[in-house]
Order: sequence, then C-alpha cells, then structure tokens
Amino acid sequence: MSTPETREEFKDWCLRELGHPVININVDDDQVEDRIDEAFQFFRDFHFDGVERWYLPHEVTAEDITNRYISISDNIIGITKIFSLGSSQVRNMFDLQYQMRLNDMSLLTTGSIVYFTQMQQHLRLLDMTFNGEQPIRFNRTTGKVYIDMDWSKATVGQFIILEGYIIIDPDTYVKLYNDRLLKKLAMLYIKKQWGSNMRKFGGLQLPGGVILNGKEIYDEAVAEIQLLEQQIRDAYEEPPAMMIG
Repeated sequence: MSTPETREEFKDWCLRELGHPVININVDDDQVEDRIDEAFQFFRDFHFDGVERWYLPHEVTAEDITNRYISISDNIIGITKIFSLGSSQVRNMFDLQYQMRLNDMSLLTTGSIVYFTQMQQHLRLLDMTFNGEQPIRFNRTTGKVYIDMDWSKATVGQFIILEGYIIIDPDTYVKLYNDRLLKKLAMLYIKKQWGSNMRKFGGLQLPGGVILNGKEIYDEAVAEIQLLEQQIRDAYEEPPAMMIG
C-alpha cells in the first residue's frame, strides 16, 4: 500500500523503499521496530507536526497538596503555562473588571473600542507587574509539574488548567504514518542498521561474484540521515523556548 495507515504498513513501506522483497534486507524485525521508534522520537522532538498544543484541566487532590506537584502522563512533553487556581470564575460586583464592563460595555455598541482596548492592556500590564506569571517547573523525564506557590492556600476540588504540548498518537491520527519526512527518516534509520549489520562481512564475495559492502551502505545512510535531520530542524522545529515548562 503506497499510503500507510498502520504501523505494519509503515514498516512494509520502509522495507520496500530499501528494495524488499527483490533485495534481502538483513535486518531483524525487532531492529526494524527499534529504528521506527527512534524515527518517531526524533520527529516528535523536532517537528511541529509531531505534537500539538494542548490544555488539561486538573482537579486538585489532597495528594497534590501533600506532594506540592502534579503528576501528568508520559505523552506530554512540555508545559508552557498554568492558568490561575480557583473554584469559580464568577466575579463579584466590586471587581474592577466587573465594574468596567458594567459601565462601559453599553458604549461599545455606539462608540469606539479604542478606550476599552487601552484599559484592557493597562489592566493586563498592572497584573503582570504586580503578580506576574505563575512560576512552574517541569521535566518530561519525571512527569511532575511543580507549581511554586503557597500550597496551603489550595483546596481540594479546585481546578488548574495546564497549557503544554502533547504527542500526537499515530494510531489515532493515521495521517502521521504518511508524513513524507517521517517515512524517509525511518527508512534511513533502517538502512543504517542494515549497513551496520553487514559491515562485518565487508569485502566478502558470494557465489556468483557478488561482493558485500556493508560499510558503504552504512556510511551512505549516516550522511543522508544527517542531511535530513538538519532539514527537519531548520524548517520544522519550534523555537526551543516554546517547548520548555
């Protein structure tokens, strides 16, 4: 199938691209699976199509308050922002935002929105100056989001909204299996493995005069991988700061 939609079809495409079944590709099935995993790992780390921006509502538990951090799943690779804690977003009548909307909202239908926009920007500046962004720390290896705040003020049942990046599951979004660069990257990783397996037979002549040259296959694959990985990073990588929590 020219358009792979499953992992098995993706693997078959890579092997056919290398010459199978016309040529015997001397790579074990487990090695093929490992190289495909390696290609997906690189793609997710450096290609913006491998992840997507994501929002997770998290209800605070007693365990979170005791630990002073939130545990998240392994498919999340970056946390960029946390929205304010609170059990309700309803504002009281003495809130500045509430009073501004109460008194000025009716004017928006008849006049300019310049004043309203300026006031919103000014209020945002004041909030950033006196409150700032909520400090957070995250490492994808531990899967823990540390929120630098006074956890004694948090209560069970409050909600935290986390903004970050989540890995796109190819089994759910099968179009990922047909990504041109991902297919080529996986194929080259398998080619490199093939050359590595065959290097120990370098110069060995088979019946019929065929000479094995695994080193040439290996060196060619390494050079092609370097070019493709650099192309992906130059053209498709998000700025590093966007991926760090």
